[in-house]
Amino acid sequence: MSEPQRHPEIEVSASDIRLIIAASSAGTVFEWYDFFIYGTLAGIIGKTFFPSGNATLQLLLVWAGFAVGFGFRPLGAVLFGFLGDRLGRKYTFLMTVVLMGAATAGVGLIPSAANIGYAAPLLVLALRVLQGLALGGEYGGAAVYVAEHARPEKRGFFTSFIQAAVVGGFVLSLLVVLACKTAITGPAWEAWGWRVPFLVSLILLAISLWMRLKLSESPVFRAMKEEGELAGNPFIESFTYPGNGKRLLVALLGVSAGMTVIFYTSMFSVLSFLKGPMRMEDTYAEVLVGVAAILGGGSYILFGALSDKVGRKKPIVWGYVATLVLLFPLYWGIGALANPGLAQAAKRAPVIVSGADCHYSPFDSEQASPCGKILSDLTTLGVGYKLEAQGATGLTIAGKQQDIAALPLADKKARSAAIKQWLESAGYNFAKVTPSAGAALGIVALNIVLVGLAGAAYGPLAALLCEMFPARIRYSSMSIPYHIGTGYFGGFLPLIASYIVALRGDAYAGLWYTWGIVALALAVAAWGVKAGPPSEFAD
Repeated sequence: MSEPQRHPEIEVSASDIRLIIAASSAGTVFEWYDFFIYGTLAGIIGKTFFPSGNATLQLLLVWAGFAVGFGFRPLGAVLFGFLGDRLGRKYTFLMTVVLMGAATAGVGLIPSAANIGYAAPLLVLALRVLQGLALGGEYGGAAVYVAEHARPEKRGFFTSFIQAAVVGGFVLSLLVVLACKTAITGPAWEAWGWRVPFLVSLILLAISLWMRLKLSESPVFRAMKEEGELAGNPFIESFTYPGNGKRLLVALLGVSAGMTVIFYTSMFSVLSFLKGPMRMEDTYAEVLVGVAAILGGGSYILFGALSDKVGRKKPIVWGYVATLVLLFPLYWGIGALANPGLAQAAKRAPVIVSGADCHYSPFDSEQASPCGKILSDLTTLGVGYKLEAQGATGLTIAGKQQDIAALPLADKKARSAAIKQWLESAGYNFAKVTPSAGAALGIVALNIVLVGLAGAAYGPLAALLCEMFPARIRYSSMSIPYHIGTGYFGGFLPLIASYIVALRGDAYAGLWYTWGIVALALAVAAWGVKAGPPSEFAD
C-alpha cells in the first residue's frame, strides 16, 4: 500500500494561525481542566463519594476513579480517531469538548454517598468513563489540526502550545479551586462549595465551542477528501499499514509512556506529596505547585521550538536521561524544605515494626493481624517505618519498645490515637505546616526543574507523533498509542505509586514506578525515534 502525497502547500496568515492555535489550545486547557479538577479535589471527593473506615483505602478508591477515566481514553482514541480520519478533524474535536464539559458538570451534581449510597460512586465512575472517552479524542484532534496547518520548520513550536495547554488545564483547575475556597469558606466549602469548580466547566465549554466553531477544516484532510483518499477503516489500517507496527510501538513505549509519567510526577504527585506525607497546608501547597507549573510551563514551548532546530529526538532523550539522574534528589530536596521537622524526627526517632504474621493490604478497611493494624495506622499518619517480619508483634520508636499489650487493637480509633501519641512524644509533629518564604522559594525552584524535565519530553511530542504517521490514518494512529501510554502508564501512576508507598512505608518509594517507566522509554526512544532535523509528514 502506498500513501499519496499529502503535503499541500500551506499558506496560513499570521492572524489565522493565532486563531488556530488559540482555539485548539483553549479547548485543550478546558478539557484538561475538567479532567484535573477531579485530582485537585481528591480529598473531598473521597469523603463525599468513597467513604470508608480506612483513609488509605479511601485515597486509593479516589485514585482508582481517576485511573478509570484514563483507562477508557484508548477506547475514546479508537472511536474519535475513526471519526476524525473519516469525517474530519474539526467536527470530531467539537464533539469531544461537548462530551467532556457535560460529564464534568455532572460530577458536581451527584448527591453524596450519605444520601444515595453506592449509587454515588457508581455515577462518579460512569462520568469518569465519559470524560476518558472525550479526552481520548481531544488531544489527537487538536494536535493534528494544528500540525496540518503548520510548516515543518515551525511545527514543533506551534504544536508545543497544545502541550503547554495541558499544563494550563492543571493550573486553571488550581486557580478555580483557590478562588472558590476564598469565596466560599468554612463548612459551606465542604458541604457544597467544592461542587462549583465542576459546574464552571459549563462556562468553559461555551467559550471553547464559540472559538472552535470559527475554525475551518484542516487543509490536509480537505485534500484527501477531494481526491477520494480517505481511509476505509482507520483503526484496522493503523495496524496493517506498512511500517506502522514499529511506529506504534515507539509512539507507545518510547514516547507517550515516558513523557506522561514525568508529567504527572512533576505536578500531581508533587501536590499529593506535599499535602499528604509532608503535611503542608492544602492551600499553600496548591499555590506553590501552581506557581511552579506556570513558571515551568514555558519549557514546553521552549523545547517544542528547539525540536524544530535539533530534531524531535534529542530533547526527548535529554529529558529522559536528566529525569533518571535528578528525580529522587529533586523530591528529597522538596521534602526536606517542605517539612524539615518531619525529616529530622524520622532520623532522630526511627520506627521499627516487627511481627511474624505481618501482612498489610491497603485495600482492606481493617487489617486482620495486629502487626497489619499497626502498619495501617502508620501509613495513614504518613510515617515511614522499617519492617522486620519475624518474632513477636512489636513497635519500636526511637529505640524504645512500646507497650503493645496496652494497645486497644480492636478499637481502630483509640489504637490510632495511642500510636499517634507515642510518635508525638518522640518528636513527631502531625500539624499542618506552612514553610518559610525561603523554603517555599526553594520548593518552587525544584518543582520548576521537574516541570522542565516534563517539558523536554512533552514539548516536541505532538509534532513528533503527527510526523510519524501518514495522513489517511494520522488521527487514529497517533491517538491510540498516545492514549494507551498516557491512560495506563500515566493514569494509573497515582494509584500504583500510592500502593507502593503504603506497602513500603516510604513516602519516596512510589517514585520507582516513574523511574522504571522512564528507563524503559529511554531505551525504546534511543532505538526507534528518528534522529536528525524535522521531516515532512510520513507517507
